[in-house]
Amino acid sequence: MQTERQHIIDLLSEREMDARELSRILGIQEKEIYRHLTHIQKSVASQGKKLIIKPFQCLSCGYTFKNRKRFTPPGRCPKCKSTYLEKPSFKIYP
Repeated sequence: MQTERQHIIDLLSEREMDARELSRILGIQEKEIYRHLTHIQKSVASQGKKLIIKPFQCLSCGYTFKNRKRFTPPGRCPKCKSTYLEKPSFKIYP
């Protein structure tokens, strides 16, 4: 039996997914996915792989959170103050 993190690594190695999709498949809360991703990023790096993140983006003004280091969602856009944000997606590449 696989751990949740191993299952997430397998899923992200197959295709790009966001935290909501992962939480539905695994049956755990979305905020738990974000906690796991921090550890997964380190684990796959030690295997010579890379966790690629398509960053959060404001759907109102188009601002991209490209330099954001945290996986958790921001509260609002720093440019236009909108809370209408597109969720990031994740993929593991060899």
